Amino acid sequence: MIAYILRRLLHMIPLLLGITVISFAVIHLAPGKPTTMTEAMNPKFSPEVRQKLERLYGLDKPLHIQYVDWFKRVAKLDFGRSFLDSRPVMDKIKERVGITLAINILAICLILAAALPIGISSAVRQNTLYDKFFTVFVFVGFAMPSFWLALALMDFFGVKMHWFPISGLKSLNFEYLSWPGKLIDMSSHLVLPVFVSAFGGLAGMSRYMRQNMIRELKMPYIYTARAKGLPEKVVIYKHAMKNALLPVVTILGLSVPGLLGGSVILESVFGIPGLGKLFFEAVMSRDYPLIMAELVITSILTLLGNMLADISYACVDPRIRYKKI
Repeated sequence: MIAYILRRLLHMIPLLLGITVISFAVIHLAPGKPTTMTEAMNPKFSPEVRQKLERLYGLDKPLHIQYVDWFKRVAKLDFGRSFLDSRPVMDKIKERVGITLAINILAICLILAAALPIGISSAVRQNTLYDKFFTVFVFVGFAMPSFWLALALMDFFGVKMHWFPISGLKSLNFEYLSWPGKLIDMSSHLVLPVFVSAFGGLAGMSRYMRQNMIRELKMPYIYTARAKGLPEKVVIYKHAMKNALLPVVTILGLSVPGLLGGSVILESVFGIPGLGKLFFEAVMSRDYPLIMAELVITSILTLLGNMLADISYACVDPRIRYKKI
């Protein structure tokens, strides 16, 4: 298992390098520079000042030289300072990454809690009205734009029913609340964002679980278990479900990029000060050090998520660890 993990870690290095090269090139070749907004907001912004700023930021150098300079700093775990406020980029990310991870972990837990029972029950009741209802239900969620669903829930549960807050993470009186009160207040702010984040991922996970269960229920060992007189619940939940969960573990790791990418829209709509909102603000202001730092960290989290999924798969199925990857 240790050799398997080491091979996966070594494979991550060229993949991460490729991601940084492509991301760096795409971002720097996009229209607009960090000086563009400053120039637009200040009519006295002269070409001489623009040249001084570009020299200060290192933007006057060829693109490949900029990448090499940036990579040397990153190798020392120095992502530089933000172009907007000159604060260290890592300090700004540390302030935001916790809430984004919390939302995504809660969303994954909610997806598993809902998708597995739906997938299993739909497979057991294949082609019945129950199965067709949940097929339509989860695909409606898959097709529904997350920003539209977020706005609809904010309007109904926030504005009309006053059940949940619709923006931010804390109420105005947060500082005066007791410790349990603060926990309840923050939890109430997270209900709608977590639900919207999970709803889109429900379709894929429940469909994979349904298909895996249908395939497992047709296997010879299931007929043997039934022939032995085992109760149907034991056949389904002890024998079939265990094998049907194997592909779902891998799909769970692959769903991490989608959830992190969705945080950009979700946190912007709900006004949550997380990593996604910070990334959106950095892109709009062409804050290159912050954009690249977020892309690198998000890529590392995604690759680690996929690796953990594969390790979990190898733990469940020992045949995997003996195969060369």
